[in-house]
Amino acid sequence: MSAVAKTTSASKGGRNAARFDIEGGAVAFLEESHALPLVSITVIFRSGAAHDPAGKEGALRLAGRMLRRGCEGMTSSAIEDTLDRLGAELGVDVGHSQVAVHANVIGRNLDAFVDLLAKILSAPTFPLDELERLQRESVAELIEVRDNDSALAHQAFRRTLFAGHLYGRSSRGTIPSIRTLTAADIRAAYAKHFVRGNAVLGFAGDLEASRVAEIASRLVGRLPAGGPVADPVTAPVVRTGRRLLFVDKPERTQTQIIIGGLGTAPHDDDHVALGVANAVLGGSFTSRLMREVRSKRGWSYGASARLSVDRQRQAFSMVTFPAATDAAPCIELELTLLEEFVTKGVLPRELSFIKRFLTRSHAFDIDTASKRLHQAIDVEVLGLPADYYSGYVAQVEAVTLEQANLAVKKRLSTEDLQVIVVGTASQILDGVRAAIPRLAEHAVEPFDAV
Repeated sequence: MSAVAKTTSASKGGRNAARFDIEGGAVAFLEESHALPLVSITVIFRSGAAHDPAGKEGALRLAGRMLRRGCEGMTSSAIEDTLDRLGAELGVDVGHSQVAVHANVIGRNLDAFVDLLAKILSAPTFPLDELERLQRESVAELIEVRDNDSALAHQAFRRTLFAGHLYGRSSRGTIPSIRTLTAADIRAAYAKHFVRGNAVLGFAGDLEASRVAEIASRLVGRLPAGGPVADPVTAPVVRTGRRLLFVDKPERTQTQIIIGGLGTAPHDDDHVALGVANAVLGGSFTSRLMREVRSKRGWSYGASARLSVDRQRQAFSMVTFPAATDAAPCIELELTLLEEFVTKGVLPRELSFIKRFLTRSHAFDIDTASKRLHQAIDVEVLGLPADYYSGYVAQVEAVTLEQANLAVKKRLSTEDLQVIVVGTASQILDGVRAAIPRLAEHAVEPFDAV
């Protein structure tokens, strides 16, 4: 296989990542650094959990995790032994829009590891006993999530905010879907998504540019031909009104609270302006949320506002975790702060401070080759604007007070909000409901219902 390399600006701070077009439609990036004799390899496939067929949620995640459970001529134990011998690490993550295979290896063992990874990617055997074991493990993990109140809250938030939308799914699947998946389902998921033209490869560390094309070709050369898999995700629709979902869990002395709605999409003309404004609300240790919730009242150790990013519009959320006795007043305060933020906007001194904070702290986003590499990959896989990272500092510096406040008014709703509380309903539900003016509906769900 052949490849053509071309240099593109792919990271903040003006550093260039080498980009290689690999025969068959794959793309590769390199962030070269010889500070340590290590190489990080990432193989991304441009499709994720949103592609799982209805009723078969979790299929693609299981297909990815099955890769190291057996491949041509090797059992799972043989794969693990070889990874140990080579001083390598290998993991698989699945999100809504991508499957990511992450690996690290000592530089002197790179060639042997590439041979192993190529075989794992292109010739998995999907042994039935390993699949059944993985299904049991996956169900156990889903049950274990019930012990993590923060994970429960975030899971419930996405499920309710994106109800009926593909972003509302969990990449882990559900207990019923995992239990009913068959070997044929897993093979079908693998066959559809693990194709050459759906792959984006990234290399960071102790690797010469002259070797990237050859190594990338070895890694994906045996994958079946095929182009990028079409993204089935459509723009999410706003759920109107203030809605409360109380996840009822016995004997909770502390709560987890998430309040939010739809936020921004990466191609919005006010995307950066909203991000800057959001940092004023909850993106630093001196933000409004931290000052009012933690510093003044001591209700929650942390209080943050977040904007998620994907190909389509994602979530805006405020996250706190106060004691049960403080949950209702904390919610009331957060709603008041949000209303004041939207109606009155950002103050000039707040904008000046947060722009300095964001531009100065941005150095920590690009201080390793691996971080710079993943920015280049994000631009490619998620279809972000070409200067999403490379132009970040200049874009932040250019945000005006008017732009920040217009973005807040346009994108953030004070009425179309989803409120999630994980706590003990018998103790605080009535107070929580009373703390949410104009509440359109509420529901109580047992913590182990999903």
